[in-house]
Amino acid sequence: MRKFSGVVVSDKMDKTIVVKVDRTATHAKYKKSFVISNSYKVHDEKNEHKEGDKVWFVQCRPLSKGKRWRVISKS
Repeated sequence: MRKFSGVVVSDKMDKTIVVKVDRTATHAKYKKSFVISNSYKVHDEKNEHKEGDKVWFVQCRPLSKGKRWRVISKS
């Protein structure tokens, strides 16, 4: 089961939040570090998380076309 943490960037949808996850990577040849950002649509059953909150979420069954994650806790 995959588990990520990130920052809520949008809470405008009903029972759905958009979470941005940043990770660092290093270029193979030049050894420069850079940040890679991914956004995930995450299920928030009670609409309790707001923009700017840091949350933990895990993979689950498909809930819609683009939503395959659910919130487990606020960090």
